[in-house]
Amino acid sequence: MIVLSGNDISVSFGGETLFHDVNFRLEENGRAGLVGVNGCGKTTLMRMLMGLIKPTEGNIFFNDEPVHIKTTAQRRAYWQQVQAIFQDPFASFNQFFRISKMFEDCAQFSGRVFSKEEKHQAFVDACNFVNLKYEELENKYPFELSGGQMQRMMIARIFLLEPKVLIADEPTSMIDACSRSTILEMLLRLRERNQMTIIFITHDLGLAYYISNTLYIMEKGRFVESGDASSIVHDPQSPYTRHLLSDVPKLNEEWILSEG
Repeated sequence: MIVLSGNDISVSFGGETLFHDVNFRLEENGRAGLVGVNGCGKTTLMRMLMGLIKPTEGNIFFNDEPVHIKTTAQRRAYWQQVQAIFQDPFASFNQFFRISKMFEDCAQFSGRVFSKEEKHQAFVDACNFVNLKYEELENKYPFELSGGQMQRMMIARIFLLEPKVLIADEPTSMIDACSRSTILEMLLRLRERNQMTIIFITHDLGLAYYISNTLYIMEKGRFVESGDASSIVHDPQSPYTRHLLSDVPKLNEEWILSEG
């Protein structure tokens, strides 16, 4: 079943066309990777999928219904089903609200009905899922946490909201290498738990191949290649895809570093 799709999407700003006839189909419970260098249009597409930007031409469909967000109620209903994790976790939370307030807002936004005890247990379960303890965090502010802890809080937030689609925009770019694999494994476990579709947005083709079963390669607002991840990596058809592959470090080969 196709949960999210786009037909002939084009986006223009100030007379300049950023997207050209973009098409995609994301399957339910799928793992899709959107790959491209900085400035190719990945984040613009993410904002469009979140309903923050309207396509100039074409349509986005969620569960075979066109996405037309005109009212606050429509936006709330859509965001209950489609959520995002951003690359900067500190910009994603109000630094003046305690962690407990963040969880309270998530519980209210989800639309689910909790008793007081059920709600507290849901907060504890969400933190346990990301290897954190709610009782140690509830009275803290976001700026008191590390980058890795904040990114885990983003995942705990998704644990509570239980969306059908999660868009992860460079979710490991601002944390250290030791924490990256942990964050990725948590996201994949969360996908299995909630049976949701995940879209990984990244400039790293090697990372996208590791976590995705479908790849979309974007260059200058166009998909130059898309399809099965293994087929694209082992038999790339586009020169741009081959260029991205050449940038993936290989531990068994000598690295050629530019001088100056």
